[in-house]
Amino acid sequence: MHLEEQKVRWAAGHESEEMDERVRQRRSEEGGNGVKKKKKRKDLYQHSKVKFLSNAKGNSNRNVARRLQRLGIDVREEDVITPAPVVAQYCRENELRPHLFVRDDVLEYFDGIETTSPNCVVMGEVEEGFSFDRINRAFRVLIDMPKPLLITMGNGKFFQRVDGPCIDVGAFAAALKFSTNCEVLNIGKPSRFYFEQGMNALGLKPEEIVMVGDDLMSDVGGAQACGMRGIQVRTGKWRPDFEKMPVTPDLTADCLFDAVKHIADNGFRL
Repeated sequence: MHLEEQKVRWAAGHESEEMDERVRQRRSEEGGNGVKKKKKRKDLYQHSKVKFLSNAKGNSNRNVARRLQRLGIDVREEDVITPAPVVAQYCRENELRPHLFVRDDVLEYFDGIETTSPNCVVMGEVEEGFSFDRINRAFRVLIDMPKPLLITMGNGKFFQRVDGPCIDVGAFAAALKFSTNCEVLNIGKPSRFYFEQGMNALGLKPEEIVMVGDDLMSDVGGAQACGMRGIQVRTGKWRPDFEKMPVTPDLTADCLFDAVKHIADNGFRL
């Protein structure tokens, strides 16, 4: 049995600490039942192939792994896939010179890549480092290109933080496309190219993989378009109106534990 699992969008600093505290409090309230759930989840993880395919565009694989570890998930850095290193490798392979509109946490992935006279813009910052000046600079770089190319780390409409929903990179990409007529290349969910990174890391065929996520379009829809099955969890950014969207999950679960338990009990009979 194999499981492809996606976790929530992570915010930086104190917001992640608040998330951790809520999880610890919930575990305390669950008592013995929480311990049993944790053991079952850990057993499944240890006996399955699991990769965490995340659109955490502002965080390195290392930081995402550490945050998952703080939540009690025994995950290695190599089990985490985030957009930044994939985008950086794409730039190297295609001789692209990016204007980087990203967070400092992921700049290490772009070491050694030429950035003078940019022929594309890489966009992955929509939180603390975002400003009008930065997006306007990206606009000016794009509008001066003969064939403007914008590479985004994901294409989400919004993501969920502890303090509420936040506008995501897809919305700003749409604004830049509208104003510059640029080509937009998404290297993040729900793009097939990005899901293939997870498939290659697992060494499995699409029909052997199940994606679990809170985003109906990016997680479930993206996985299904690649031939995987997708489980929607009613946590994180999930909202009741997701049921009106043109994507039907193979299974809907109340939480990640229920999704994992269903797979453990039923295999691929979703």
